[in-house]
Amino acid sequence: MDSIDAPQSPASRRLAPPGLRRPDPGAAGDPDALLAAFTGWVTGLGIELYPAQEDALLELVTGSNVVLTTPTGSGKSLVATGAHFFALAAGIRSVYTAPIKALVSEKFFTLCAIFGSENVGMMTGDAAVNADAPILCCTAEVLANVALRTGAVSDLGVVVMDEFHYYADPDRGWAWQVPLLELTGAQFLLMSATLGDVSELAADIAARSGRATVIVGVDVERPVPLHHYYATTPLHETISDLLAGGQAPIYVVHFTQAAALEHAQALTSINVATRAERDTIAATIGDFRFTAGFGKVLSRLVRHGIGVHHAGMLPKYRRLVEQLAQAGLLKVICGTDTLGVGINVPIRTVVFAALSKYDGQRTRQLQVREFLQIAGRAGRAGFDTAGTVVVQAPEHEVENERLLARAGDDVKKRRRIVRKKAPEGFVSWGRNTHERLQTAAPEQLSSHFQVSPAMVLNVIARPGDAFASMRRLIFEATPEPAARRRHVRAAVRAYRALLAAGVVERLSTPDELGRTVRLVADLPANFALNQPLSTFALAALELLDPDSDTYALDVVSVIESTLEDPRQVLAAQQNMARGEAVAAMKADGLDYDQRMERLADVTYPKPLDELLSAAFAIYRRSHPWLTEDQLSPKSVVRDMWERAMTFTEYVSFYGLTRSEGLVLRYLTDAYRALRSGVPDAGRTDGLTDIVEWLGALVRQVDSSLLDEWEQLTAGVGPDQPSESRPTAPETLSGNIRAFTILIRNALFRRVELAALRHVDELGDLDAAAGWDADRWRDALERYFAEYDRIGTGPDARSTQLFHLDPGEPGQRTWRARQVFDDPAGDRDWAIGAEVDLDASDAAGEPVVTVLDVGPF
Repeated sequence: MDSIDAPQSPASRRLAPPGLRRPDPGAAGDPDALLAAFTGWVTGLGIELYPAQEDALLELVTGSNVVLTTPTGSGKSLVATGAHFFALAAGIRSVYTAPIKALVSEKFFTLCAIFGSENVGMMTGDAAVNADAPILCCTAEVLANVALRTGAVSDLGVVVMDEFHYYADPDRGWAWQVPLLELTGAQFLLMSATLGDVSELAADIAARSGRATVIVGVDVERPVPLHHYYATTPLHETISDLLAGGQAPIYVVHFTQAAALEHAQALTSINVATRAERDTIAATIGDFRFTAGFGKVLSRLVRHGIGVHHAGMLPKYRRLVEQLAQAGLLKVICGTDTLGVGINVPIRTVVFAALSKYDGQRTRQLQVREFLQIAGRAGRAGFDTAGTVVVQAPEHEVENERLLARAGDDVKKRRRIVRKKAPEGFVSWGRNTHERLQTAAPEQLSSHFQVSPAMVLNVIARPGDAFASMRRLIFEATPEPAARRRHVRAAVRAYRALLAAGVVERLSTPDELGRTVRLVADLPANFALNQPLSTFALAALELLDPDSDTYALDVVSVIESTLEDPRQVLAAQQNMARGEAVAAMKADGLDYDQRMERLADVTYPKPLDELLSAAFAIYRRSHPWLTEDQLSPKSVVRDMWERAMTFTEYVSFYGLTRSEGLVLRYLTDAYRALRSGVPDAGRTDGLTDIVEWLGALVRQVDSSLLDEWEQLTAGVGPDQPSESRPTAPETLSGNIRAFTILIRNALFRRVELAALRHVDELGDLDAAAGWDADRWRDALERYFAEYDRIGTGPDARSTQLFHLDPGEPGQRTWRARQVFDDPAGDRDWAIGAEVDLDASDAAGEPVVTVLDVGPF
């Protein structure tokens, strides 16, 4: 069980009961009746609408676009609910979109409680629930892709875009802009507390849609005022003072994941929660499954009333922290700015540990929008009369204040103080920085439109002239001639690459849908190109030999070479490779200078590096806009498969405890690319095995969202149609093919360790079954008395050496045997094991009990 039944957030409690259903048919065409029906429901909840909410609802019910710029805590979600209600009453599909899946998921469950699960669906890119429902929740990229594929003929009539300030995000802003350009028939509700001046954008939307576009909330005061303070005490003293003053829950914002975790661990030295509060936390957590590594650390922290929240965590752990916080059980949360994206977590006080951050290219001071977005989490409407924002002074300033305090009023002592200076290269901040960020207006929203092969592919998939559609999209997105020329060139390059890769084809005459170019017919139904080098990957697959023993893994290597680098994983692989190389060179007697010279060439594993680099050099001749560093051969999925490791083992092996979330995201991206980026002609049973294994592994590592869907299903009444119910998550043993592969990998992991004679590691795996290190050593000594090695190559991994006996139908204990690949070819030694299906389903990985190792 990887989720908890935490109480709903305050906003959810206010909105959920009673359910809001369609009004009388006669009200559908009467704006006054619709508005009265909705406001009557709101009044029944004991809520009094703010003037800005009333203004926004009136504009929406009369058909205007609305840009809602009210502060955090001013009820924007209630206005969005009204927009969905008006659309539902008129028989129009509406969509809610947000930047992150967690926020989409939260809104999905809230809307299900309000409108009934039969009326609400969700699409996140990973999966879909009731996708044809009249109200759809999805991430911004999903909405953008739908808009590109459907254009003006889309059936999405009302579009609610939350956290709309992401329009200015350099990497993802295109996804907020594309729906505005393509869904010209839709009515828009754009919401954010930090938009700044949007008059020019509103005028552009009005001109394009033909609807009046109204900006609401520019001068609205925050319902829960914020009090700002600048702290020159050490951080732990600041937190202690806030706790003593009743200012919890406190969110301490750090700008590195390591700093957030270190500070959370340091706080365990003080009594953050009472004994009774800790008992309540333990009871609420129940049987939530914490895995080894970071999971154990987090378990200890949350039981002290301390949370951690950052992007490097597994989603299920972030969700646990959010749920415990929503239940009011966490006094302090240490994290990065991940809680500044609108997730409904009650926070009374926000503490900034710094006002500078590394943005991937350089360390800089926070932008006004970033500061206001995070600070806006403080203060809970309906619970707090005020919120508190504390900015922590830099450490050198804190130390100087300490020295001055020690000197007291003694002028001579104060003069003798040698003031600490900021470290060299430190991007500093101070009281003036804090004051400026409080009062300045958010930066102007700017377009970050960009063309990609995936965008071109989506436009080609729609009816009509793709060239005209793409040209119009580019010209409407970008007024500057230079930028237009750049985007046109990018579109032409993408089209030529798709044509050369055989993904699309030209037609001599328009087809029945008016297309002169279309996708080729033999691509898989879910085919997608989500990486810049996806077209190169298609071309490179043709260089591989399908009859090769390593073909399936070579396909994996081709796909991995086009994925974004998981830097922490590659750094860990390189460090391990260099450590092993140094040990080997020392054993060979090389001196320090020789070792250092050779060490420069040691890096992380790069399968097919020569082949792919040579192929890419040729490919670039016809695609000169590509840069040499875009291709990045690496081995993460392949490495995990060849080492036959589980996710937990892999994270532990490379010391990636703090980056579990990054590892999972990379594996998820690889799974999607392998599943939807390899044409049918390139698929083999071996590749399908790897894809099934990877999908099962990803799902079992973190199925928190699917678990919530299952909980929701339990609350769906029997009178509601089954198609409206989210599908219950499949158990690990329910996917027979993937489960079989996982069992095979679990046993082959033992074969690899046996081949290396790593009896201590084998003992760690199997001591509970009675196979400790000594017993493994005895068994292997008998084997190596007959043979000099155990094979671990492709032959050793063949299905012929693995046997699985599921027993009678319905039997929940299976028998398995992994035969050793001995050099004589006798193949008379094996590991015999038992697999407990129920325990495996609960653990999320095969629970294998070794029964015997020896001749059979």
